[in-house]
Amino acid sequence: MRQELLSLPKTLAEDVAKNLVMVARLIDEEPERAYAYSRIALRLASRVAAVREAAGFAAYANQKYSEALAEFRAARRMTGTVELWPVMADCERGLGRPEKALDMAGAPEVHKLDKAGQVEMRLVAAGARRDMGQLEAAIVTLQSPELASSSVQPWTARLRYAYADALLSVERRDEAREWFAKAVEADRDSSTDASDRLAELDGVEFVDALDDNEDESQEESLGRSAADADAHVDDDDDDDIDDSDIDVSDDDTGDDEPLDDLDDDASEDEDEDEDDEDDEDDDEVAGKVHDEADAKAVDKD
Repeated sequence: MRQELLSLPKTLAEDVAKNLVMVARLIDEEPERAYAYSRIALRLASRVAAVREAAGFAAYANQKYSEALAEFRAARRMTGTVELWPVMADCERGLGRPEKALDMAGAPEVHKLDKAGQVEMRLVAAGARRDMGQLEAAIVTLQSPELASSSVQPWTARLRYAYADALLSVERRDEAREWFAKAVEADRDSSTDASDRLAELDGVEFVDALDDNEDESQEESLGRSAADADAHVDDDDDDDIDDSDIDVSDDDTGDDEPLDDLDDDASEDEDEDEDDEDDEDDDEVAGKVHDEADAKAVDKD
């Protein structure tokens, strides 16, 4: 690829390279973003085979099989190699043409593939057989020296996995379990879910500890929220009690007379007291007059 980019102006080559790097980085985890970067690279340098190939794989990852096939064909015309033959056949499967894929599996180009390419072509052919409902034929297609070999190659895990899955499709569960276990042994980078399939056959269920922790965190949050709500209610109750105390105080004075009436009553009481004092003074004066009169009468006698 580097050699191909050298044919471009330096600035353009750098821009194309940056987009191709992003395609390679995102294609497994974020295929949609990878596809977007591939389209940018394609607009910048559509005559570069590496760009057409990258665009093809990005489209393939997004199940845009017609577009991917067109890009792979363009790249193959530019390079003249057969490395893309298996993935082109798989695009035919994706387009609902398994018969075409089988035809490609029997084409002379397959003999030009390296060992990895031939194993990939065998996987595609077995998948095409299953698409056509030929389940037993798919099992036979996968039986090969590469499958029987005890050595572990980059393709070993996927080949054993496909064979186990084909066996399971015809209810040969014991054999399927055996080959899923062999796939687990060869799957050093976890490229398949063979371990999960094996556990499923053994009736083992996995519990996601992360989910449990999240549930516990949610429960704690709910508990704190409930406690806060109770505290808020208690505060409101205290406020209500204070208000009720004030109301009770008002009620206690409700039966009393108005203040103005009380002032009037007090004035009347003071007037009565003054009248009583005046009566008492009059009585004293009257008593003195009476006494003086008695004294004069005695003197006359």
